[in-house]
Amino acid sequence: MSFVPPSLPKGSSEVPVSSGVHLPPMSHPYERDVVLRHVGDQHPDEDHVSNSDAHTEVNSDPELDAKHTLVSWKENDPENPRNLSRLRKWTITLISSALCLSVALGSSIVTGDIPGPMEEFQVSEEVVNLTVTLFVVGFGIVFTLPSALAPNIGCLIVSRALAGLASSAPMTNVGGTLADIWDVEDRGAAMAVFSSSIFMGPCIGPLIGGFIGETIGWRWIYWVLFIFVGVVFAATVLFMPETLSPVLLRRRAARLRKETGNPTLKSESELQHVSLAEKVKISLTRPLILLATEPLLICMSGYLTFIYSLLYLFFFAYPIVLLPKGLNAGEIGLTFIGVMIGIFCAMLLLPLQEKAYRKVCEKRGVVPEARLPLMMFGSILLPFGLFIFAWTSMSHVHWIGTAIAGAPFGAAMVAVYISANSYIIDTYQRYTASAVAAKTFLRSLVGATVPLWVNQMYAGMTPQWASTLLAFLAILAMPIPFVFFYVSANQEVRYYELMVFSPAQYGDKIRARSTKAN
Repeated sequence: MSFVPPSLPKGSSEVPVSSGVHLPPMSHPYERDVVLRHVGDQHPDEDHVSNSDAHTEVNSDPELDAKHTLVSWKENDPENPRNLSRLRKWTITLISSALCLSVALGSSIVTGDIPGPMEEFQVSEEVVNLTVTLFVVGFGIVFTLPSALAPNIGCLIVSRALAGLASSAPMTNVGGTLADIWDVEDRGAAMAVFSSSIFMGPCIGPLIGGFIGETIGWRWIYWVLFIFVGVVFAATVLFMPETLSPVLLRRRAARLRKETGNPTLKSESELQHVSLAEKVKISLTRPLILLATEPLLICMSGYLTFIYSLLYLFFFAYPIVLLPKGLNAGEIGLTFIGVMIGIFCAMLLLPLQEKAYRKVCEKRGVVPEARLPLMMFGSILLPFGLFIFAWTSMSHVHWIGTAIAGAPFGAAMVAVYISANSYIIDTYQRYTASAVAAKTFLRSLVGATVPLWVNQMYAGMTPQWASTLLAFLAILAMPIPFVFFYVSANQEVRYYELMVFSPAQYGDKIRARSTKAN
C-alpha cells in the first residue's frame, strides 16, 4: 500500500500509511515530490529501485518494519536523477567526459618530450618512463603543480604517482554517474562521448606535448596540463550535482524528518544498518570477486586491457619507428591524427548502432548483447591496423604508411571499447560501478607496465615483428564478442540472472551479519 501526499484531503490531520502506523499532518511543499510507504509494502507503480551499484535491499526484519515509513521516488519525480532535463543530463555527461579527458590527456602528454627531463636530470629513458607508468597505475590538479616545479627526478616521479592516484575517481565513477541519469535506451550516445574522451585524450597528448616540448620546454607541458585540469575542476565544482539515488533519498528523508517532526521517515539505505567498515569491505572486494569469478567480465576486461595497452604501447612505438625516418617529436605527434580520424569515423557509426539497438529493445526489452555488433566489427578491423603498422615500420618505407595505420586502429579501438563498456553496464545493471571498477583496475594495472618493456620488446624483435605479434594476439581475441553475442542471444534466461557469483548475495550476507550483531 502506498500514499502520495498530493492526494491528501484538505483538513486531514493524519494519514494512515499502514495498519497501526500514522503520520502527522503534512503541509510542507516537499511532500509533493515523495512516495511514502510502510516498509515491507509493495506497489507496482513505485520506482524505488536504485539507479546505481550502491543500492541494497531493505532489511526485512519484522520488528524494524513496524517502526518506519519508507521515503522513495514517485513516478516522474523531479528530484530523481533519471528525470533531469536533457540539457542538464548532457551538461553532466560532458563535464564527466571532460574529467576523463583531462586524466587521459595527463597520462600521455608527457610522452611528447621524454628527452627533456632525461637531459635536465641526467637519468635514463626507463626512469623518465616511470612518469607515465606510475600515473596510469593510480589514475589531479593538486599534484600536477609539483610536477611542473620538480627540482629533481624523484620529485617528478612521486608527484606523478600522486596525481595518478588523485585522478582515479573519474575513470571508475563516470560510468556509474551516466547510469544514474540515463535510461538504458538513451544511454548509448552518452557512453559514446564518455568512451571517446578516454581515447581521444591519449591521442591528443603526444601532439600537444611534442610541440610544447620542442618550442618552450618540457616543464610547460605540466603547466598547460595544470591550467586545463583547473578549468575542468572548476566546472565540476560549479555544475556537477549528486546523482546517486540512495544519497539523494537519504537527504530527502532527513529533510522530511526535520520539517514534519516524524522520526519514522527513512530511506532504504538508512534501514540497512551496515557499518562504514562493512561498506568499505563490500566496495573493495566485490569488484575483485567479480573479476575472478565472472567469465563475461574476465573476457571483456581482458580484451579491453589488451586494447588499452596497445594505445599506450603506440606512444613509445611511434617514436621508435618514426625517428629513424627523420621526424622530430612535434611531427611524430602529428601522426596521431590518423588515430583520431579513425576514432571520428567510428563515432559516425554509432547512430546506426543506436538505431538498431532501439529496435531490438522495442521488441524484446533490454538486450545487452544487442550492443555487440559494433564490437564485432572492431575486432575484425583491429588486426588489419596492426599488420599495416608492422609492415610499414621499416626505415625505407615512407612515414605516411605508419600514419595511415592509425586510422583502422583508432576506429577498432573505439568500436570495441564503446560496445564492450555498454554491454558490461547493461548486463550488470545495479552492480555497474563494481563491474566498471574491476575492468578499470585490470586495464590500468596492465597498461601501466607497457612503458617498462616496450622499448626492449621492439629492440629485441624489431618493430615489424613486434607489431606482427600484437596483430596475431588481436586475431586470437577476435572471437570474444561473437561468442558472447550468440551464447547470450540463444539463452532463455539473461546472463546476469545466471552469474557464477552473485554479488547481491555477498552483500546480503555481510549486511545480515552486521544487523545481527547490532
